[in-house]
Amino acid sequence: MVSNDQRRRQLAREKFERQQQRREAARRRARMRNAVIAGALAVALAGGAVSYVAGAFDGGGTKDDEAAARPTSTPKDPCEKPAPGKVKPLSFEKEPALTIDKSADYTMDLKTTCGDIGLDLSAAKAPHTVNSFKFLVDKGYLDHTTCHRLTTGGVNVLQCGDPKGTGEGGPGYSIPDENLKDKRLKGNVYPAGTVAMANQYNAQTKKGRDTGGSQFFLVYQDSQLPPDYTPFGTISDSGMKVLKKIADAGENTGQGDGSPNATVVIDKATVTRS
Repeated sequence: MVSNDQRRRQLAREKFERQQQRREAARRRARMRNAVIAGALAVALAGGAVSYVAGAFDGGGTKDDEAAARPTSTPKDPCEKPAPGKVKPLSFEKEPALTIDKSADYTMDLKTTCGDIGLDLSAAKAPHTVNSFKFLVDKGYLDHTTCHRLTTGGVNVLQCGDPKGTGEGGPGYSIPDENLKDKRLKGNVYPAGTVAMANQYNAQTKKGRDTGGSQFFLVYQDSQLPPDYTPFGTISDSGMKVLKKIADAGENTGQGDGSPNATVVIDKATVTRS
């Protein structure tokens, strides 16, 4: 006859074995995800947010699975505390009228908790995109928003521009894709220093063109991506140093796709005609 103590030990052992099995399954999924990231990823954007090929980052794991895949320690946050203030709950029914001068030079300055990130905008090549950001930024749309996503591996980007901070936010309207034949996008690579639009395009179904909103991504290292995302500017050298600091701190899942460990908040954004 099995004693109560023996039964407790048996149940504990079986529970441990189940946890080990789940952790091993989580590790296998993490290795698969990293392999996907390192390959030629097609970035589709759900609700305006960067998301990977269908199935690559599906949920459904248990809490033990998530804990097993998560890094055991979090790097020190290299950034400062956000400035006082709140995100403005703004939404608009349609794309703003095109009012920028397509022959002029525009810059966007993102004053973030991690340092200033300067962007030279391509008004001539992406007028709708630059005009939209000029409109939104002038209304304070990006102020106090969080850069909510950092990816590493084959795709190396920091994603910003979502007032909700969840990957699902947008301005209420969409803008057309532009400049997809830019000569810089050779060999399905977005080179380091590129700033480009997120959108809802699905390369598998070939649906979701012209669905850009307010979310954009900053490429801190050459990234394997098909030319489906409007490149609308370049990042300054000092801005690239800020991005490297953010990237070096890593992301919170240890799987190459999650929230930055650095607290990246855009305290203030401005768009200026040079």
